[in-house]
Amino acid sequence: MKGLQALRAPLARPAAVVTAAALLVTLTGCMTVHGEKAVIPAVGKDEAAKVLKSFTARNNRANTAYDARLNAQIESGALGAIDQAGLTSRKKVDPKGNPDYNRLELTDTRYLIPKQAGWPKFFATDSKSNRKGSGRWFFVFQRDRAHGPWKASYLSVLQPDEIPQFARDKDGYVKPVPTGGDAKLAISPGKLSRTYTRYLQEGTGDEFAGGPHTSALLERREKQQKQTSVRNEFVDQAAQPPQFVPFGLRTKDGGGLVFFASHHHHKQTLPRGYTPKIKNPLVKALMTGKPKQSVTFKRVSSQVVSVPAEREGGETTFLNRIEGLTAARGE
Repeated sequence: MKGLQALRAPLARPAAVVTAAALLVTLTGCMTVHGEKAVIPAVGKDEAAKVLKSFTARNNRANTAYDARLNAQIESGALGAIDQAGLTSRKKVDPKGNPDYNRLELTDTRYLIPKQAGWPKFFATDSKSNRKGSGRWFFVFQRDRAHGPWKASYLSVLQPDEIPQFARDKDGYVKPVPTGGDAKLAISPGKLSRTYTRYLQEGTGDEFAGGPHTSALLERREKQQKQTSVRNEFVDQAAQPPQFVPFGLRTKDGGGLVFFASHHHHKQTLPRGYTPKIKNPLVKALMTGKPKQSVTFKRVSSQVVSVPAEREGGETTFLNRIEGLTAARGE
């Protein structure tokens, strides 16, 4: 059927995280702190480097073999949902995998490690990749419990001029942004997904700056909804913890660089007597039900935004957004 959207090809990005041994931080050589209450670095720099190295190696194996199970050991959250669906569909279409996969290489890495108490803990990496373009690859790794594995939950590609200066404490660690009301941001990280999906559903609001993922997206939807050959319906839903946890880093200007996820459903219905034609084999591989008259595409979106400080006010700006098909249902 003309107009049905196909599965978005994912970036050739990592899909693995190291199952690192539980980090125990020793203070003054005699006291071991697990991190439930004490404010400590989320991870040591050397351990973070091991996490990224193991992640890259496992990602390359997972993408070569189209191995969603291996990916599930190293990714979670929005990135895991997108990549595991993509690997599953590709495995069904090509069971032999992709022996010609261009192995990912990450160099010139900067480790952005905050001090935190409680769980989940996180840190971010900023690397140059061997992919085309000048964009820097930002991964967010999270650990949900003591002795648990570090898994990548977000990936964003930022141009050098989009990368902010981060606020740091006296020891040189970056500062995390709380998810709640004490975030001191125009929109707290814990409310970003709900605010964004409400903006898309209502088509109004001044919280977000115009751009391809806000005003332009609403314009595209409006044009689709005016089509007479097919009825287009959109439903946007906030992504909630514990599976989808937002993370933020404080910037020098008092604002924040925040990573968050969201859900997006797009239903397309043909007039009676017409049957949707799904030609993309990757979409077919994720299809449940029989598309007699309509198809609903379910997508997960991973995004990073620049949020101004609460005292300054202003609009939140999207810097990067990756959306992937995770399921399709025919009716």
